[in-house]
Amino acid sequence: MTAVEQPAIEQPDALEQRRRRRWPWLLGLVVVAIGVFAVLSTGFGRDPTVVESVLLNEPAPPLHGPTLDGGDFDLAEHRGEIVVVNVWASWCVPCRREYPLLEQAAVQLAPYDVQFVGINTQDTPEDAQTFLDEMGGSSYPSVLDPKGRWGVEWGTFGVPETFVVDQDGRLREKRIGELTPGWIVQAVAPLLEGQ
Repeated sequence: MTAVEQPAIEQPDALEQRRRRRWPWLLGLVVVAIGVFAVLSTGFGRDPTVVESVLLNEPAPPLHGPTLDGGDFDLAEHRGEIVVVNVWASWCVPCRREYPLLEQAAVQLAPYDVQFVGINTQDTPEDAQTFLDEMGGSSYPSVLDPKGRWGVEWGTFGVPETFVVDQDGRLREKRIGELTPGWIVQAVAPLLEGQ
């Protein structure tokens, strides 16, 4: 008769050692889970399109140069006016969606000394002009920025981004992403009240 091997029974000391080795792992997992929850929960409830900029309430960066329509634009010449600066590109899908809103606001706010200007960034003049032609033209100029230099000066993260400069030349508002009619009203109306 052959002896059947009996499974080895773990000694109580070995079992206790395995349990002790699990505690640091479990504790570490709980700490990581709490950390992830804390990081994620602080971002909820905030509008990701509203970004505090170190440039807010400071003099707006310079903006000047040739425009898509063959003219020139210099922000310094618009002191005393509210200026809405929109950074856009022909290859940007949200720019296409927000363009009619910008065009409508530019026409409606022009009698109140609100100047709109675009910064056409990282684009070719031909593609940008095709974009504007497809959208029905433009009632305001766009400064050419093929290498993104002005975008860097203005602290942009991408396109579209929109800024509001007050009558004293200070940067008052910044929005990342596609505009809404409510944002334009909210950003510009308080500046108009002071006039």
